[in-house]
Amino acid sequence: MPVNVAFEGRSYPPSGPYAVSAAQIAAFADAVGSDDPMHRDAEVARAAGYADVIASPTLAVAIAQHCDRVYVVDPEAGIDYNRVVHGEQRLVHHRPITAGDELLGETTVDSIRMAGGHAMITTRTELSAAGEPVCTSTSTIVVRGGEDT
Repeated sequence: MPVNVAFEGRSYPPSGPYAVSAAQIAAFADAVGSDDPMHRDAEVARAAGYADVIASPTLAVAIAQHCDRVYVVDPEAGIDYNRVVHGEQRLVHHRPITAGDELLGETTVDSIRMAGGHAMITTRTELSAAGEPVCTSTSTIVVRGGEDT
């Protein structure tokens, strides 16, 4: 089944909530090699004006990918995940992700473009906490065409 181009413009109901903990923020900071005390020391983060420790900006990618999953696994979307290659990721932070956040993510399929038998799909996920915008994640994936394309 080819990628269903009729999904362009489709939005999915919010997914989540995704609880963000100080331990998760510290573990992610370790994984990306950040030694910034804002990711581990609540007093340092509070002195800078935050409610608690703040996440490395790229933690948003992990959460947004959980949200994007609702589209990718939709059987009518026609995406064979075995053929997916990640193409591009952009983040626009409206404020840092903070320990204690309960994030919701609403995913929209912004565009689907066919090129040489492949589908280039751009999704946008709006992450929010308590009704306030936190981050806009835009991701482009390529679904490689099959042998019959």
